[in-house]
Amino acid sequence: MKTSGLPPPQVGDFLFRNLLARNTEYIHRYSMKQEDTICAIATAPGGAIGIIRISGPESINIADNIFTPTGSNPLPLKARKANTVTFGTICADDGTMLDEVLVSLFRAPHSYTGEDSVEFSCHGSSYILQQTVQLLIAHGCRAAGPGEYTQRAFLNGKMDLSRAEAVADLIASTDRATHRMAMNQMRGGFSAKLKELRDHLLRLTSLMELELDFSDHEELEFADRTELREIAQKARTTMARLADSFGTGNALKNGVPVAIVGETNAGKSTLLNALLNEDKAIVSDIHGTTRDTIEDTTIISGVTFRFIDTAGIRRTDDKIEALGIERSFRATDQASIVILLQDSQRDEASFASFYDEVAPHLAGKHVILAVNKCDDGTDIPSIPLPHFIDASQAADWHTIAISAKLRRNIDSLRSLLVGLTGLDNLSATDIIVTNIRHYEALNRALEALNRVIDGLDTTIPADLIAQDLRECLYHLNDILGEVTTDEVLKTIFEHFCIGK
Repeated sequence: MKTSGLPPPQVGDFLFRNLLARNTEYIHRYSMKQEDTICAIATAPGGAIGIIRISGPESINIADNIFTPTGSNPLPLKARKANTVTFGTICADDGTMLDEVLVSLFRAPHSYTGEDSVEFSCHGSSYILQQTVQLLIAHGCRAAGPGEYTQRAFLNGKMDLSRAEAVADLIASTDRATHRMAMNQMRGGFSAKLKELRDHLLRLTSLMELELDFSDHEELEFADRTELREIAQKARTTMARLADSFGTGNALKNGVPVAIVGETNAGKSTLLNALLNEDKAIVSDIHGTTRDTIEDTTIISGVTFRFIDTAGIRRTDDKIEALGIERSFRATDQASIVILLQDSQRDEASFASFYDEVAPHLAGKHVILAVNKCDDGTDIPSIPLPHFIDASQAADWHTIAISAKLRRNIDSLRSLLVGLTGLDNLSATDIIVTNIRHYEALNRALEALNRVIDGLDTTIPADLIAQDLRECLYHLNDILGEVTTDEVLKTIFEHFCIGK
């Protein structure tokens, strides 16, 4: 006997009941804290306007205690409709007016936290903001902890954990690429992909659980191993693609590392200054001037690059210079993109000797051969790779002729750098993993799923395969926050700013 299609939904329900139960203790403990009404300044100091946020069951009552509406409508906040803005004054207990403010009113569950919430838009004076917060605390608020508003939003089901973490990434975004990635994750792109994966694996799990439930009936077969393997293989391909995107995501988050490597006095520091549009590095005709790596970042076409000017590579007996050269090799190893700078005014044999030294460090890198000091003002032709360069020693090769001193072709070099990141074709819906916690959980899920596929290819008992499937689902749900522990949540939210 062989059945097709999904089994009854209740068959796999116990799996999620067990997984979600792991959060019950934490949510129970935290529910006591959620009975508090919290307040915090939600804006950075120094602005024209400062915002104070209140959230919790007594938000509206506490706000009414210090706020008086002005104008023709004297109704208190508790008598007003949700999603309205009211103008009025904040007064101290002795009647002294602190400020004229706008108050935004939100009622549960239609607020950021899912609770009753009030936001005061005050003048940006630090004195006014601090006095207002002290007044709120005197009337029953508690000072919010780091990330407590977003933590409440997560616990109240307003967002899953991966979307909550994206809030911190959005606040920290410094360029178009990191902003786009954070927005995509916060709007649920990553979560949707994980839930799609989970649905596929749940089907696989349910079929395996049915086999276990009826294992004493050898004549029953709910799905052949080929079908199960196809489901698992598709899930593995998706998970592997997500995990592989972490390299790009991490580079974008911290700046794409680009090492500028060359012989002494080839113009590396001049090129760094040209790319940054500032005099960051000392430029000199003396060989060996740069004895350590110099780093700085700049944004090109919405992407942050971290440029590393390295010590010139040559044979030397100078211990300090030799240490700088060793650091040059380490910087090359850590870079995603390497600019090999060749001095066009030197003989090819000198560059060939330099290339032999650096070639072992180019594996898997995007390499740009930039021929420098093309200063004569004529049109720069395309540059072929020298005959002694083995193209297989790097992921790919690109050539360009430049004059770092005269800043000729620097814009073309910048465009080439952006193109090598692959972000010029990145769409708003592309999913890139940027969080190390997500990356590690995906890798653990992949390890479990690989064991599942190996088990389906052999005669491993179904109960062992089912256990690996449960582990895979556990790690996916850990990203979404459905099986997360108290310690993990504390670590995540303590890195948020106060007021978010």
